[in-house]
Amino acid sequence: MKLAILSCSPKCYSTRRLYEAAEQRGFKVKVLNTLKFAIDLKQAEPDLYYNQKSLSDYDGVLPRIGASITYFGTAVVRQFEQMDVFCANSSAGISNSRDKLRSLQIFSRHQIGIPQTTFVRDKKDVLPAIERVGGAPVVIKLLEGTQGIGVLLAESVKSAEAIIEMLQSQKQNVLIQKFVAESKGRDIRAFVVGDRVVAAMRRVAQGQEFRSNVHRGGLTEPVVLDETYCKTAVRAAQIMGLRVAGVDMLEAKDGPQIMEVNSSPGLEGIEKCTQLDIAGAIVDYIAAQVDFPEIDLRQRLTVSRGYGVTEIYIPEGSDYVGKAINASGLRDNDINVLTLYRGTTVVPNPRSDRLLESNDRLLCFGKLEFMRDLIPSKTRRKRRPKVLGLPDLPVADEVHNESANS
Repeated sequence: MKLAILSCSPKCYSTRRLYEAAEQRGFKVKVLNTLKFAIDLKQAEPDLYYNQKSLSDYDGVLPRIGASITYFGTAVVRQFEQMDVFCANSSAGISNSRDKLRSLQIFSRHQIGIPQTTFVRDKKDVLPAIERVGGAPVVIKLLEGTQGIGVLLAESVKSAEAIIEMLQSQKQNVLIQKFVAESKGRDIRAFVVGDRVVAAMRRVAQGQEFRSNVHRGGLTEPVVLDETYCKTAVRAAQIMGLRVAGVDMLEAKDGPQIMEVNSSPGLEGIEKCTQLDIAGAIVDYIAAQVDFPEIDLRQRLTVSRGYGVTEIYIPEGSDYVGKAINASGLRDNDINVLTLYRGTTVVPNPRSDRLLESNDRLLCFGKLEFMRDLIPSKTRRKRRPKVLGLPDLPVADEVHNESANS
């Protein structure tokens, strides 16, 4: 295997460990500075140049894209994807995880724990927003930030207002997030590679600091996660479109809550804490996956005229409930079921004899004209207005007399 590590810091711990792990396994590996690429676009031939020379062929790419170069870095990763080169993390996944608001918006449509969060721009919306997340204390976060930078704890409503007003005056966008008291100063970092957690550690803040990041002086201890935390971490990485990720979770009383998913997680802290060869696990995973490059499903499947991808919902009382997929008539109408979603369970390429249940969601590819009839009309959730009591009215005769005299 010939592996490229995209990194602007070849001497940092994580890059060095990944390079060593690939060499130890007999792979050809190079560290390529992300900023030295040129992206060439021409008909049917996406191409890359590096240091003014045509880039040689690589089997796999491991992106280590820093926050300061997200736009150009993801463009380089996207070009590798268009060239059908396996990328450990997708360009879309890196972009999604880098923006805290976007990542929480994506998580919010899935059955996965997240702290209650709100995003406001108007000063008048700040107080109601704080109330909606449960009142002070609240956590205030900048939309983009790493290593605990731009994360503040406001103990009172007045201090929260002052902090938000100050940040907004500096043209900063901020999130207001519910403070999970039972997890103050502690969180879990789970390191996900592929479909498993390969290592995990608990980070504990020191002194009055509530942020547990190692860069803020937090202490670490290895931890063995139970199945719930492992499944949550893996699902979070998959929802983001990441195969290699550091998933930060709060230990809330009602289960794990996703705080952040990092697309370029550092290796130093967790390898030294757990004494595990995480770099080796990443390289082994890439070697096993190089024959499966990232494919933009919609880009590939919707180029056929009249065909597309959509999600079909099976409501209660539907004729499809209790029927097997092969007896539903979907295939007869040129509709293929790619994935079945049932609660928190995801069933890729479901068997044709699987019975459908109410509230199932089917990701389908097929003829749009047939699928259009299967999609129920969207109904907006209506908010019932509060009904106010009417004042006492005069009796009918008095009303009649008043109207006659007027």
